[in-house]
Amino acid sequence: MRIIVPMAGMGKRMRPHTLTVPKPLIPVAGKPIVQRLVEDIAKVCGEPVQEVAFIIGRFGAEVEKSLVKIAESVGAKGTIHYQDEPLGTAHAILCAQSALTGPVVVAFADTLFKADFTLDTNVPGTIWVQKVEDPKPFGVVKLNEQGQITDFVEKPTEFVSDLAIIGIYYFQDGEYLRQELQYLLDNDIKDKGEFQLTNALENMKNKGTTFVPGRVTEWLDCGNKDATVYTNQRYLEYLQERGEPLVAESAKVTNSVLIPPVYIGEGVTITDSVVGPHVSLGSQSNVRSSVVSNSIVQQSATVLHANVTNSMIGNFATVASTPQDLSLGDYNTLRV
Repeated sequence: MRIIVPMAGMGKRMRPHTLTVPKPLIPVAGKPIVQRLVEDIAKVCGEPVQEVAFIIGRFGAEVEKSLVKIAESVGAKGTIHYQDEPLGTAHAILCAQSALTGPVVVAFADTLFKADFTLDTNVPGTIWVQKVEDPKPFGVVKLNEQGQITDFVEKPTEFVSDLAIIGIYYFQDGEYLRQELQYLLDNDIKDKGEFQLTNALENMKNKGTTFVPGRVTEWLDCGNKDATVYTNQRYLEYLQERGEPLVAESAKVTNSVLIPPVYIGEGVTITDSVVGPHVSLGSQSNVRSSVVSNSIVQQSATVLHANVTNSMIGNFATVASTPQDLSLGDYNTLRV
């Protein structure tokens, strides 16, 4: 099994947090989004993962080393592939064509999920979906009476289905997928100016490939600050339910109250403060004389005499006084 992870964009909707790192490396419940994604896919695959292929822009050596370590954390080899032009989802996947062999999972790196199924690798293809109240902003699938996918509809203006495609796909034959993606490029088949994976899926379906839905119990978006803070909240609850330890032994908590679920990283110092619920504090961060709730505070950040909620605080940032509903980037200092 191979996992293909397109993550070429820097994430403009997440600025200023993506000025120094790509969006998938922003932490949720103490780990980068892309690491959570890869670990969760590895769990539902039910078989060893040989390779994790990351499709990225030119993010630099440190980012690439971090991604390789993420692959190694699930016992796989990490490979780096570049998409230098934003030419669409099909083009992005094809940038990792050397990894398109045997069974593959394609997972776009701005989403997380909760699932209680094991992937059936005996079917030709699985499209992971989630039932949504308003399907208009999403690509959706239609099913027949046998539960097989009959149509892919992008952002339907009229109701055709409430099963939204969440951006994770399984293909039993990676070589066949590669051929269909290459066909789009060779014949300049575009949708809205880009080469789209859904066009390849439609062609494969028309040639007889059977796709079935993989229904997740929860779909968590990381597209912008508010969505990521909410995802952090739900993921902390999920980890608490699983009984995972969330507070590092090296954390120093003095005259303070922790309201679970919270993630407290290595070397964190909390003094005269209330932290939680739904807070992630990155390693070496410092919270003093403050109240922090429903927020993500990244590594080596400082929160001093502040009341912070529904916020993201970047690496090495400092917050003092009483700011609220923040989106503060790496290395910034805010004093009011």
